[in-house]
Parts: sequence; structure tokens; C-alpha cells
Amino acid sequence: MRIVWTRHAEERQKQWEIKKGITREEVERVVSQPEQVVPGEHGVWIAQSRVRGGLLRIPFMEIPEGRKILTGVLDEQGGQILA
Repeated sequence: MRIVWTRHAEERQKQWEIKKGITREEVERVVSQPEQVVPGEHGVWIAQSRVRGGLLRIPFMEIPEGRKILTGVLDEQGGQILA
């Protein structure tokens, strides 16, 4: 599956890597092999997986080429993976 990054998502990931050590590869792994995908708003899906004691949530859109990463959120409170 091809992963396409928006400029905003790339900028956020660089901040995460400096502040939290979250790599581009970790983000792409969550998007390509998430523990869970939940619906967002306006056609956006959210891939989420537990990472580094938190919940890494990556909003994305399905596009013909694969998945387009829009941004991301790390819930350091541990978040819930919904069953």
C-alpha cells in the first residue's frame, strides 16, 4: 500500500521525532497495519495503535493510490482501543 504524506503531516512528524522520538516508519506502520481503524468526519478515517505507552492516532483518507496521511495525535494518557 502506498502512503502519501501531506505537508502538514510531514511537519507534525518531524516535531514528534524531536519531542517524542516517533519516527516516520512508526507512523507509516500505524497507517498500514493499525490495531484499529475508526471513522472520523468528512470521509476521514483514523488509524490507531498503542505506541510508547500512548495511543498514536493518524487521520487519513483513502485515495486511489493508497492512504493519504493528514496529521496525527499522540494520546499520552494511553487512550482506549475500542473492541
